[in-house]
Amino acid sequence: MSSAHRFDRGHTDDLMTFLAASPSPYHAVANTAERLEKAGFRQVAETDAWDASGGTSQAVKAMGDGGKYVTRGGAIIAWYVPEGATTATPFRIIGAHTDSPNLRVKPLPDTGSHGWRQIAVELYGGTLLNTWLDRDLGLSGRITLRDGSHHLVNVDRPLLRVPQLAVHLDRSVNSDGLKLDKQRHMTPIWGLGDPHEGDLIRFVAEEAGVAAEDVTGWDLMVHSVEAPAYLGRDQELLAGPRMDNLLSVHAGIAALTAACSSASLPYIPVLAAFDHEENGSQSDTGAEGPLLGNVLERSVFARGGSFEDKARAFAGTVCLSSDTGHAVHPNYSERHDPGHHPMPNGGPILKVNVNQRYATDGSGRAVFAAAAERAGVPWQHFVSNNAMPCGTTIGPITAARHGITTVDIGVAILSMHSARELCGADDPHLLASALTAFLEG
Repeated sequence: MSSAHRFDRGHTDDLMTFLAASPSPYHAVANTAERLEKAGFRQVAETDAWDASGGTSQAVKAMGDGGKYVTRGGAIIAWYVPEGATTATPFRIIGAHTDSPNLRVKPLPDTGSHGWRQIAVELYGGTLLNTWLDRDLGLSGRITLRDGSHHLVNVDRPLLRVPQLAVHLDRSVNSDGLKLDKQRHMTPIWGLGDPHEGDLIRFVAEEAGVAAEDVTGWDLMVHSVEAPAYLGRDQELLAGPRMDNLLSVHAGIAALTAACSSASLPYIPVLAAFDHEENGSQSDTGAEGPLLGNVLERSVFARGGSFEDKARAFAGTVCLSSDTGHAVHPNYSERHDPGHHPMPNGGPILKVNVNQRYATDGSGRAVFAAAAERAGVPWQHFVSNNAMPCGTTIGPITAARHGITTVDIGVAILSMHSARELCGADDPHLLASALTAFLEG
């Protein structure tokens, strides 16, 4: 490994473990909760009364100081109330998302033709289709039983494959480009023979150790089974799945647990990891839903605060919306703004778009710059080429829905929305360091 590396790779090694163990948003939430539990956080149920007068459960009694978290599907909200915090103490929020573009199993999954057994899938998010071709794919997600309970499923071995057409049968593919029909060409194979209704769910139930007749619902998706890996002559790059945006979720966990060990915190640190960002955030577990606002508001009221206290707390709150952004592509540099070329291992990027595709403004920029300076972390600017459409994040949604100052940041990567993405191996640690400084204020 090159002597040019400035940072301990322990954080990136741990990120690789987190990525491999989190093939679905539901696994990402479970793994986040496990890490928070080890740091002393305790789960609180949304259905419990959170004020002292509303019940006597241990969760209710514990709504004062300390770390708590709430989970719902593919979303998790965690917060830490430091000793001495008042009911009007502002929050410092790290926002991220747990979902990634992929192929998701349809309600009637068993299909096939011409002697091949296949699985019907629907495209989720802005999937880069060709990256799912000719890969060994596993199956993951959750199943729901008749009694309403959920069970995680992770078949992390070669099970499925979306086969590409041979060049002999598509002689123009290298001259005219690959053309994929989303309905006809993206159906994975998983065996030979005639399809039979219920085959996939019987298989999944057996893998989960439950009776197939008890499975009444499922949220299943495919994932590449190739493990994350360091890449390059000096291993200064990291290749892996779902960096958009589990890289930010993992950095947020590290920052939140580190900030909780600080002797004095002027803010209440929060990690908000949402689902469904890749298709617009409009769900009960997405950033446009009420989950974050409800949790923060109930936290204020549970500590004896009023609506006035909540309004004061929100007025002083800042959110860093952390999501991946585009590193300059050496083969397509003309697609980037000529004056803004973020590079891997150059530190986090500050994302700006004056049309509010990103929420960053000058005051937010100052907050992030101060955090990066305290952490000793270099950082870069990102802005889209004026001739190219700009993506968006949970940032503008969070700012508009909750009326809080929001700043869009992230890590520069290549191959965004691919089944396998690429970043600088030092950038995850740099991001986590900046996020920690931000939470500590």
